[in-house]
Amino acid sequence: MRKISEVKTPVADYDFYLPEELIAQYPAKERGKSRLLVMDRKSGGLSDHTFADITAMIDDDCFMVVNTTRVMKARLYGKKTTGGVVELLILEKLDEYTCLALTKGNVKQGIVLNFPLGHAVIESLNDDSTRTIRFVDITVTEMMNRYGHIPLPPYIRRDDTDDDVSRYQTVYSAEEASVAAPTAGLHFTEEILGKIRAKGVKVLELTLNIGIGTFRPVKADYLEDHEMHTEKYYISEDTAAEINTLKAEGKKLLAVGTTAVRALEAASSEGWVAGGYGETDLFIKPGYKFRTVDRMITNFHLPKSTLLVLVTMFAGYDSTMNAYKHAVESGYRFFSYGDAMYIR
Repeated sequence: MRKISEVKTPVADYDFYLPEELIAQYPAKERGKSRLLVMDRKSGGLSDHTFADITAMIDDDCFMVVNTTRVMKARLYGKKTTGGVVELLILEKLDEYTCLALTKGNVKQGIVLNFPLGHAVIESLNDDSTRTIRFVDITVTEMMNRYGHIPLPPYIRRDDTDDDVSRYQTVYSAEEASVAAPTAGLHFTEEILGKIRAKGVKVLELTLNIGIGTFRPVKADYLEDHEMHTEKYYISEDTAAEINTLKAEGKKLLAVGTTAVRALEAASSEGWVAGGYGETDLFIKPGYKFRTVDRMITNFHLPKSTLLVLVTMFAGYDSTMNAYKHAVESGYRFFSYGDAMYIR
């Protein structure tokens, strides 16, 4: 007989009906003009707004934490000497000339991939399906800047455009290190941020570099059998100290995006945030108790995804699934270029 503590959570509990036409293929025509669903965390009550209305909802009883990671032009197309094209998705720079990548196309260890300027050698095929690739006569960064494409998520079924270079980045993005955007932040404009700061709300920064795992579906039947991907983060000592001071003063922490949530919760112990570099495979699932985050801005996530599970743990399962049902029925746009949700 299975003990109560050993009862597992079916992934199917986090499925919902989503018409394909609600998966956003392009961003809103203007930043800040997307829709915003606001949820009261205690009651589960919902109200419909536009994102620019957020400036009236955020007061100096809280402070915001944003993720400043920037998306790399991580998708490259190289040619083998036989003429076949191989698609690369660079996941991480190991040093100036070497990186980890995923590939599409038949590759073997030692083959050469040619680009208009320079070439690369596949040095190893790794157990986790990544490839170690060494560029010759050109750095990884130079190669991406010259020939790279913005790596749009797989559910955006179109080629990237020049507009994506700016629109698939937050206005406060800094160091390039991610293969996906912290999409809750895509809605903010400099004007919206200025209005928020003018109300006495502090906006603090951290970095969590988003890997390909953010797009990988949960293939296990139960949440407890899913292996979470690892992501690197950095919270400066000054930022950690300021977060701890503001929390001690009774201010509420508003995290912009699930990536900021993961970094903050991973760095927290008994309500205090530690500064420095870290790696986390934190999976916020049933049984988890939030340590630091009090409010959240997030986009609408994939069915049966770890991000949806995170939101249900923060806002409550029934309230979240009801909110998603409302969003579908009201025609909200989903996923990376979709609309936003504010849980307060």
